[in-house]
Amino acid sequence: MDYFLSVLGMVFVIEAIPYMAFPSKVKVFARYVESVPDKTLQIIGILAACAGLAVIYLGRHLDGA
Repeated sequence: MDYFLSVLGMVFVIEAIPYMAFPSKVKVFARYVESVPDKTLQIIGILAACAGLAVIYLGRHLDGA
């Protein structure tokens, strides 16, 4: 559970970086996302989830190599 909470905390830190560094660009991007079709956002979400799983897999299986 400690590891999970550490990873969750790191996700929050990484997610906050654009809001701290480029707040005006985040607002522009948020307005742009409204115009993107739902299907495109779903595909991007699926690809991001798969990429995340791949990173986890590689991290768990290559750390001893």
